[in-house]
Parts: sequence; C-alpha cells; structure tokens
Amino acid sequence: MKHLPAFIDINERFVLVVGGGAMAWRRTAMAQRAGARVVVVAPELVRDFESCLAFEHRARPFDASDLAGITLVYVACEEDPDYETRVAAAVREQGLLVNVADRSDISTFIMPSIVDRSPIVVAISSGGEAPILARMLRAKLESLVPAALGALAAFAGSYRDRVKELIPDIARRRRFWERVADGSVAENILGLKPGAAEARMEQLLEAARQGLDVEPAGEVYLVGSGPGDPDLLTFRALRLMQQADVVLHDRLVPDGILELVRRDADRIYVGKKQGDHSMQQQDISRTLVDLAKQGKRVLRLKGGDPFVFGRGGEEIEMLSAEGISFQVVPGISAANGCAAYAGIPLTHRDHAQACVFVTGHAKDDKLDLNWQALIQPNQTVVVYMGLISLAQVMGELIAHGADPKTLVAVVDKGTRVDQRVVTGAIGTIVDAVEKAALTGPAIIIIGSVVSLRDRLEWFADEGDTGSVTRPG
Repeated sequence: MKHLPAFIDINERFVLVVGGGAMAWRRTAMAQRAGARVVVVAPELVRDFESCLAFEHRARPFDASDLAGITLVYVACEEDPDYETRVAAAVREQGLLVNVADRSDISTFIMPSIVDRSPIVVAISSGGEAPILARMLRAKLESLVPAALGALAAFAGSYRDRVKELIPDIARRRRFWERVADGSVAENILGLKPGAAEARMEQLLEAARQGLDVEPAGEVYLVGSGPGDPDLLTFRALRLMQQADVVLHDRLVPDGILELVRRDADRIYVGKKQGDHSMQQQDISRTLVDLAKQGKRVLRLKGGDPFVFGRGGEEIEMLSAEGISFQVVPGISAANGCAAYAGIPLTHRDHAQACVFVTGHAKDDKLDLNWQALIQPNQTVVVYMGLISLAQVMGELIAHGADPKTLVAVVDKGTRVDQRVVTGAIGTIVDAVEKAALTGPAIIIIGSVVSLRDRLEWFADEGDTGSVTRPG
C-alpha cells in the first residue's frame, strides 16, 4: 500500500481550509459533515460557501499563525501552484497533516472517493495515481449499496448491547447477526418499515432468550422490471433480484434482466399470451402465498410497472388476506419507456395536455372501451396489448368520429436493441404494421405528439431507416 487507510475523528476539532474556490468549498462541506469546526483562509470566497454551515472566514492570505490549534489542513488554490507549495511546506514543518488538491506529491494524506451511508462509509483510493478510476468504482458502488444501509447499521447498533448480554457465545452471536442482516429485519429497514423491523427483532431476541431457532419469515417482492432495457431497473429492484430464493417471471421479462436474478434462485415461468396461459392468475397468486409460507423470499418479476395493467393489485390482495409480508417496487412503465425511446413525448404544451392509458386486450373478442373519451382533442392515447386488436381499435375510433388522419405510432419491443417503430395514421397504420410484420410486445401511441418523432428520435441506429415507416 502506498497510503495507510484510516478514518480520523475530527468532530469538534479545528480544520483549516486554505483557498476560496469551488474545491475549497467542497473540502469545507466535507469537513463539516464530519463535525469539524472549519476555518477558511482566503481573500475572497465563491458564492457556494453561502450553503455551508457557520465557519470562520479570515479574509486574507495564509499565515503560519493560522495553524495554531489546527488538526489537519486542506489546501485548494489551483490557480497558484507556487502558493500551494509554500503553504504545504509550512504545514508539514509543524508536523500537521495536509492535503493539497490533485497534488499528492506535496500532500501527507489524500482524499478518497466516498460512498456515504453513515455510519457506514466506503472510501476508495488509487493512491493519487488514477483518481478517475476511483470515481468510476465509487459510481458502481453507489448503485449497489442500499441508500438505507446506514439506517440498518444504526438499528443494529441500538441492539448491540442487548444481543451481547443475551447471547454471550461469540459464534452463536455471529450467527444471530447474520440472520438479522440477511433476513426480514434488514429488509424491513431497507424497505423503510422500521416498526416491522423492531417487531421482528423482538421475536428473534425472545427466541434467543429461550434457546430456540426462529424459522425465517417468508416475503414476496412484487417488482416491475421496466419495458426491457436492463439499465432501466431501479436500484431496489436489482437488490431484491439478487437476494430472492425463487422467482416467478412473466413472458415480457427478457433474458437480459433474468440473468441479473440470483444465480441459484429457483425459476418458475408464469407468462401469458393471447390464448396461452401457462398458469392462471388465481394459481399464480396462490403459488406466491404457498412459497412465502415456506419461508421463501419470493420475487414476482413483471414487465413494465406491476400496477399498470400488470395485475399486481390482484396478487397482493391475496397476500394481504393471507397475512404475507410483501413490498412493491415500481418499474418504468411500458408507456413511459417505449415513448421515450421512440422520441415521442406523451404530453407536450403544444399538442397534448392529457394522456390516457387503455388496454387493447379483448375479452370474448370484444373491446369494451369508452371510445368517445378516447377521441377528445389535445390528448394522447396509449394502448397496451393492442397489437392483435389493432384493426378493431382503429375501426372503432373512426366509427366514433376520430379523424382518420390522426397520427399513430406502434413501438415494437420498445427500449430493446431490436426496437422497431412504425408510424402512420389511424386510417393507414394497420396496413403499415402488417407490412412491417411486427411481433410484439408493442405499445400504440395515438395523437399529434407522434409528429415530434421526426425531430426527437434518438435511439434508432444511424442509417437504419428500414425498421421505421413514416406517415405519408
């Protein structure tokens, strides 16, 4: 190691910052977050300092007398390297720790990239050799470390003495904390349910007092996986996918997302398509209940958002009735994701001040929609699951008074590498889609916002015009 990793307690200690620019401001804010009392020496300060907590400002150049009573020093005067060198030398002569921004050669300590989940703090350093790599690693960790991990650490700390007194055996105590960190207590804290976490913790403590082993509590995670691009998953969705024991997944969840599920999790396919249901909805809900009662952590993975034509409400109704703990993780809906990747805003000040979502899934070969409401001006209509019933939808709109020239876009496999977009009008889109031989899943967008695609599309490969049909 080039540097010794260490965390320094500077709470209520004096820290000196030499400089008044943006870097000096960041150093001041960081020191204040650690509880330091900061003295800033600089003739002038940038306006960012107005956001800092109270600090002492000495509006002049650095003087050796400024080091009296100081624990450590930050120097950030990038515009004057010679000045930085002289200040750093004066600090080292006093035997104090000094950091000069981007000058590891004259610093006695360096600043790492930090992932802050206080009281959990992760510090990453390249020893001053490649700060950009440290920042890139930090960015990856930010997506992997739950935002509420600090709350979990604080929660565990509040029980530390009780657990130590109740379970004096070190090995047994370690197993207890492993169950806490990998079970429903931790998940409730991370899911922002501290009351449930406390109740479960008390159960575990009572079982430990009696020398019993409590069976793990089952839970269901209802997770929206978005429209298809794995990069659109939420941080929480990814975390739950990595810890589930078993996953029930839909037909619309692509392989690229399924590959992110914990490797050893059991997988159950429960997909549905027109005329072919591998498992009925009632059976899916019952399976979720049964698996959770076995103590399993069950991931119900759905395409899009589970509460937008995803039957998520039906599934958690049964879970609630059976007393099964569950949490719902929203996903980017197919409408939002596909429209964005097609370059079609669903609302626009000059085109649409409202947006209506409907399903094109026919029951008994009949669509029962409020057609009059769908042909109102200044709105966008998004039809889910409407590829098979496209001709019927367009016919009904015309029959109820819609202008056949109203623009329509059909986004096939939206957000995925093989996305295709066919545009046309209500009177012509059926022929255009048949000619393109789209296979779905697809979203239909109806309204004048479709005209913006010519200027706003960004996702299609340059020169790839064969997959796009324009109105005309």
